[in-house]
Amino acid sequence: MDSGIRREQRPYRVLMRWDALFADLEAQLEAADDEVSAMHAERVRAEVAGVELRDRLRASAGQRVALRLAGGEAVEGALRAAGPDWLLVEEAAGEALVPLVAVVLLDGLTRSLAAPAGAVENRLGLASALRGVARDRSAVRIWLRETGGGAITGTVDRVGADHLDLARHAVDEPRRPGAVRGVVTVPLAALACLRRSV
Repeated sequence: MDSGIRREQRPYRVLMRWDALFADLEAQLEAADDEVSAMHAERVRAEVAGVELRDRLRASAGQRVALRLAGGEAVEGALRAAGPDWLLVEEAAGEALVPLVAVVLLDGLTRSLAAPAGAVENRLGLASALRGVARDRSAVRIWLRETGGGAITGTVDRVGADHLDLARHAVDEPRRPGAVRGVVTVPLAALACLRRSV
């Protein structure tokens, strides 16, 4: 009778050993999964730490964005282009060229990333974009980064490395000698937004 009990206990003990083995393997797999997940999360954090805003901006081309600028001005519309240090937003009444340093808040960016900019694209900075506006000879409105300054209107005459000359006149008048009320120089670091009608 005693030997019958022992025979019944053996399969039970064998099953317990298998259960223990499977439980141990399962715990090891869970620990390995946790380690892989932690390594993946760390790699993602490291990659995100290297992401530049301009790469996200370039990936968001065509998206509706809303910007708040230093000085309080707001810009809202479709993001048409993003250079190394500027944004071009198509608003309802025209286009707004915004230096990236003037932006204090962005709404509407995707989480996607564009490939890093090429060498040529990296050289097309704010001064290059402003030279295009000067060649166009459009009347513009300029907002400065200081608060409460209002807009200055006129035509961009020249663009240097770090400044522009604006012939001041009413925005609804063409640039003619009789209409020009003077020429002001604006450091690019002071520029919050340049708008032109299209």
